[in-house]
Amino acid sequence: MTNRAIANNLMTMIAAASLIAALSVATAAQDHQHRHDESEKIGKVSFSISCSGEAQAEFNRAVAWLHSFEYDEAGKAFNRVAAIDPSCAMAHWGIAMSLYHPLWAPPTRAELSKGAAAVQKAREVGAKTAREREYITAIEALYSRWDTIDHAARTLAYERAMEQVYLRHPEDREAGVFYALALNAAAMTTVPPDKTYARQKKAAVILNRVLREQPEHPGVAHYLIHSYDYPKLAHLALPAARGYARIAPASAHAQHMPSHIFTRLGLWQEDIDTNLVSEAAAKSYAARNNLGGAWDEQLHAMDYLEYAYLQSGRDREAKQVLDELRDIRKTDPENFKCAYAFAAIPARYALERRRWAEAAMLTVQPADFPWQRYRWAEAITYFARAIGAARGGKTESARADVERLVEIQKGLAGATDNYDWATQVEIQRRAAAAWLARANGDNINALRLMRSAADLEDSTDKHPVTPGAVLPARELLGDLLLEMHRPAAALREYQATLRESPNRLNGLYGAARAAELAGRRTKARAYYSKVLACCSHADNERAEIKHAAMFVANK
Repeated sequence: MTNRAIANNLMTMIAAASLIAALSVATAAQDHQHRHDESEKIGKVSFSISCSGEAQAEFNRAVAWLHSFEYDEAGKAFNRVAAIDPSCAMAHWGIAMSLYHPLWAPPTRAELSKGAAAVQKAREVGAKTAREREYITAIEALYSRWDTIDHAARTLAYERAMEQVYLRHPEDREAGVFYALALNAAAMTTVPPDKTYARQKKAAVILNRVLREQPEHPGVAHYLIHSYDYPKLAHLALPAARGYARIAPASAHAQHMPSHIFTRLGLWQEDIDTNLVSEAAAKSYAARNNLGGAWDEQLHAMDYLEYAYLQSGRDREAKQVLDELRDIRKTDPENFKCAYAFAAIPARYALERRRWAEAAMLTVQPADFPWQRYRWAEAITYFARAIGAARGGKTESARADVERLVEIQKGLAGATDNYDWATQVEIQRRAAAAWLARANGDNINALRLMRSAADLEDSTDKHPVTPGAVLPARELLGDLLLEMHRPAAALREYQATLRESPNRLNGLYGAARAAELAGRRTKARAYYSKVLACCSHADNERAEIKHAAMFVANK
């Protein structure tokens, strides 16, 4: 039975369990409208507030959902807190918090308006303690004058405000956890990014301190993964990655998040396993809540799943993910996670398999998705098309797609967001233009452009929405050098790529082939052996895998 078949069976079981749980909740609601299914496991949170005992219990539940970025569930729960205890100002703090998605995308105008109203309501109700008033003041920094102050400035203001809450109340572990999240959010707005990761390391120190006291806290495990989601730090989050899904199994996002670290470390089977569970849980959530389309968490898991399958040589299973994606015509909501997956999955499937003609024929799909809001995601399709056309010798098509990248990059320049998408599109433009120059016989400009793309990419960090660049620019530099019969130089670039992205299949194969052509047979055998290890469950005999097997066997 394939992993996809296992996933389908798992989805059926989850759906059945969810139906039973829903019926249990409905039955319980007849007795008491605020009781919940006891099987709901979202971790343990203890956030003391001055509201009624019943409101306190529901508040802790709401905060637990919030810490797993289950914003809809958190918002519903905070609204229930307000219904249970109308004098609970912190319920409205929670509503405002559920409209702020710090590591995803800036709030929409509608979310900002609702958040500002929630803060105003919290003020009107009136918090009973100075500590609660400080929490409300902190979140107000995110919504105050949102129409005149940009997102990055408000994010930094919130970070400073939460630091004060944390310093004034050292006994309040939730203040520490939320401050750690604020540090990570502020780090994302820094352009260029701080490659010392000072904020992320500070957040991790705070979180590890709470971890010793509250090992089942969902936010601690979740935010440790985000704090260490960088090549040089990822190994530090492996315990959190392997624990988070167990802490909050009711959250599809919690099932997915470990794959951030598994991807960083090249642990492809663990990556696949956790995203299969996450995808199944997301489908169950959509069915249970009668969503109008596929839930965004499903597509997010699918993109990471596609990436891991392709790094394992499991092309048939990767194709199944692509086919499933093409059957999705509507998502709920239509947001940045969906935009990225819609663009990245087809591009990955063509480019990772080096099917240049397929890449050149990609189109922006679904056609009725609101791509005008996500031009940076749309750019992925033109990047893939340009690479495919240039490597297939279709220079005019490649030039047209490079020009589209220029247009998109100019439109993004100067945009206020929580991430510098303009630079990411510029990296793609340079890499695509390099292959176009190569196709036109201009090797000097090809190398200049590709090296500048690689250097620029090295100065950035990836957005959490993606497991990694559609194709790393430095890996492409290795490919270019290899084509120019400079294997020793190519090997250096592949090795640099593999330090940042361990066990990338094309990086491993490129390093092996470069070492072989440079006459370094021992090193070549070591890399070819890693190719075979990554592809131990390959379902498609790529030429690269065959060559690796022949080389290793020929002692």
